[in-house]
Amino acid sequence: MYKNNVHLGAALILLLLAGCGGQQSKPAKPAGDMVRDSGPPVPVDMLAAPEPTPVREPVGVAGNKSPYVVNGVTYRVRSGARGYQEQGHASWYGTKFHGKRTANGEVYNMYAMSAAHKTLPLPSYAKVTNLENGRSVIVRINDRGPFVPGRIIDLSYTAAQKLGYINKGVTRVEVVALDPETLPTAGETLAVEKDVSAREALAEDASFKLPAKTFLQVGAYGSASQADKVRGRVSAVVDYPVSVSPVEREGKTLYRVRIGPISQQRALVALRESVEKNRLGQPQVVYD
Repeated sequence: MYKNNVHLGAALILLLLAGCGGQQSKPAKPAGDMVRDSGPPVPVDMLAAPEPTPVREPVGVAGNKSPYVVNGVTYRVRSGARGYQEQGHASWYGTKFHGKRTANGEVYNMYAMSAAHKTLPLPSYAKVTNLENGRSVIVRINDRGPFVPGRIIDLSYTAAQKLGYINKGVTRVEVVALDPETLPTAGETLAVEKDVSAREALAEDASFKLPAKTFLQVGAYGSASQADKVRGRVSAVVDYPVSVSPVEREGKTLYRVRIGPISQQRALVALRESVEKNRLGQPQVVYD
């Protein structure tokens, strides 16, 4: 492991936070293999990195298949995060999975405040406390793992550094899940982003970074005119671009109504809330 002996400026920290790697065509392998994993070649001081703002997010299908089997062991995803509390060992993962897809389809960024857990619903938020030094952090859980006996959570490089166990690799922790019902909605935390220029000026929260060309698809229709009507209704309730794009399926042309592209998970959740609240459908996340 690396020692925290290099201190970079705030500008470099922000650059790293925004700099998730590119998309991968396949989901990342389970997190937790510390034998072939490591931090960045030159250690980076991430102690000033911001923690994510917990919001109430719907639990999707991606990454929540239950039961599932890894290395011959069967795991069952919890029906909810509320009430979960456990003590055990935490590890961390870094460059091996940096830039690859997490279990729920997002992009893993080792400089973000995220984590992997075997059974909490994705996404979830949790408070993790290092029982050896008393330090605590809030992380957003968007991945599965660690599939190593005796370990209960795998933290990102930055989260592990904040908890002070980068050099050790493993430490004893307590993990307490945040009750989603006590958290604000994504829309409430994104009020400032209703203005496009303000949205572009906001520093990106790397814990919510989505793959490039992420869209919410409201529906696919057999006629261009019907799709255009839906596009108009959706445009009236959201502040993101809404487009109609044709695609050939089994010799037929379908016209897809899509919102985006969307770069942050929090914005995606708020957009989906707006569409469903106005009874315009149940949009699905798609990637181009």
